[in-house]
Amino acid sequence: MPDWKAPEELQKEAVIFTKLMHSLLGLYAYEWFLSLDFDWEFLSGKKKFRWPMVFYFANRYLLLFAMIGIAIALDTTEEVDCQALYTFNQLAGDAAVGLASINLSIRTIAIWGQNRYIIGMLVVVILGHWSLILQGVQLKAVWIPGVGCAITETNNTILAAIFIYSMCFDLTVLLLNTYKLFGLNAHTKASELMGRSRLTQMIFADGLIFFIIAFLANLIATVFMLLNLNQLMSVIFNVPAAVFSTIVATRAVRRLTNFSVNGPEIYSTNNRVALTGTGVRPMQTLNYKSGTGVHVQMETFTHAEDSQNDIFEKPKGGREGSDTDVEIDVEANRRRKL
Repeated sequence: MPDWKAPEELQKEAVIFTKLMHSLLGLYAYEWFLSLDFDWEFLSGKKKFRWPMVFYFANRYLLLFAMIGIAIALDTTEEVDCQALYTFNQLAGDAAVGLASINLSIRTIAIWGQNRYIIGMLVVVILGHWSLILQGVQLKAVWIPGVGCAITETNNTILAAIFIYSMCFDLTVLLLNTYKLFGLNAHTKASELMGRSRLTQMIFADGLIFFIIAFLANLIATVFMLLNLNQLMSVIFNVPAAVFSTIVATRAVRRLTNFSVNGPEIYSTNNRVALTGTGVRPMQTLNYKSGTGVHVQMETFTHAEDSQNDIFEKPKGGREGSDTDVEIDVEANRRRKL
């Protein structure tokens, strides 16, 4: 096993660290450029801006600025305030990890029809996450003539706690989404799960993909922080974790916002049947009772010019739920006369 703290080993790892950071900057810049048209639709007013998009934009651009800051710290040949630069890079990168989890939890709030208990629980979990993120500066960096900015000390305990908390947070959100979307219980059959709507399957698949990628990235980063081999190896996988979490989280937001179907779709959770479609708005409640004794209560709907982004807004009046949902409660009691 090599001596991880030997000067030769540190120099070798510094070269690897620099190349990895430049590769991640190129990857994230490519991802940002490909989805720039989505951002422009909101900035130009083509799509209506709603409050959940604040977290989406903060997630994307805080990480972008952090990656640029890391590149400056690694490439500059003139003396700079390395401590201030790395303080910003660390806080912005950790904030991107927290915002990625928030973007997924907002979907969970919408799926649960803005249930006050779910909102309260997630708010408490989010506050706990950010109490760790905002603990303060967890590393020290200095300017070394002829070398540049160098990390000299890291607080691995707090950094590891942030990533472990993120993994538990993401698992909780995934389980909540799975339970609500599929109504899983001991009597659920596999054939019933296959019959869910495209919207349901997309939300579940995006959440599962996010969890797997974010979990693995955070796990690798946590392992190296706990090993504490040296200053560079302790933080070398923190940036990949933030980049991959942000990419999958923001892609999930864009896919849900751009989701469109020709008409409303149906998914069921427990005994409730819900119609969902892009820009569907509840208008009024109709009651109809046929001669066969079938009672149907439904809400009429119209298509609005907004996209699936409306899922994040609660309708005024009426029952609890997002305003892309049209709920039909069917109570049937058929009696046949001989």
